[in-house]
Amino acid sequence: MRHGPSPLRLVALCMFVAATAAAQQAPKPQDLPDAPAAKQQSQPQKHGNPFNATIEVLGRKSIFFPSIATSAGPLSSKQKFELFAGESVAPSRFLGSAAGAAIGQAQNSLEGYGQGWGGYGKRFGSSMATAASTNFFGTYLISSMLRHDPRYFVTLHGGVGHRIGYALSRIVVARTDEGKNAANWAGMLGPLLAESLANSYLPVKEQTAGRTFQRYGIRIGLNTGSNALREYWPSIFRNLRITKIAPGLGSNPGTKPRS
Repeated sequence: MRHGPSPLRLVALCMFVAATAAAQQAPKPQDLPDAPAAKQQSQPQKHGNPFNATIEVLGRKSIFFPSIATSAGPLSSKQKFELFAGESVAPSRFLGSAAGAAIGQAQNSLEGYGQGWGGYGKRFGSSMATAASTNFFGTYLISSMLRHDPRYFVTLHGGVGHRIGYALSRIVVARTDEGKNAANWAGMLGPLLAESLANSYLPVKEQTAGRTFQRYGIRIGLNTGSNALREYWPSIFRNLRITKIAPGLGSNPGTKPRS
């Protein structure tokens, strides 16, 4: 039986690299989205088009979803690497892997990992490791090579059908560094490369072409649902009036958040 490296060691290494890179670019306390900001006198703003208006609203980085775009300009390769690092240690990543490992434990998927806390730790570690390698290939490597922008650009405009359709389309449509649309090779090939790499540490029964493509399909589905959540993430906090977490949404004094 072939033994690959432990998923816990791999995820520890990925998290160390990601955390080190993210720490180098950690925002100052006053720039954190959760930090309260002093009220300033509102000034009229000019919104040239819906895209620019959205960027003005999302003016500060999301801690939960670092991939939500907050600026219209392109990212450098270094910034794409920093985004990969931030995504790999984001709260959404930890919660997603924790929930996925719990579901896998209950269904006894990846049965080679067994049960108990040891089995749960292996499932959690393999989930974090695969997500980190997906981000490395998609957010950093392929996006840098093709000069694509790996961020998610929220629309905040249109009805539910339009916004959900837009979120679903982002699986196959990407934004280039020049602001044009292109095939989302990073989003489609990144998970496939990551799942192929996962065969080096997953149980032997998982190391087949059929299982690899099955996991790839599941990951594409999860990414699709994640896009829909990203699309409505600012709106959720706007409607709940938790503007300290989603700053800029209804933050002008005397205005009410739009529903």
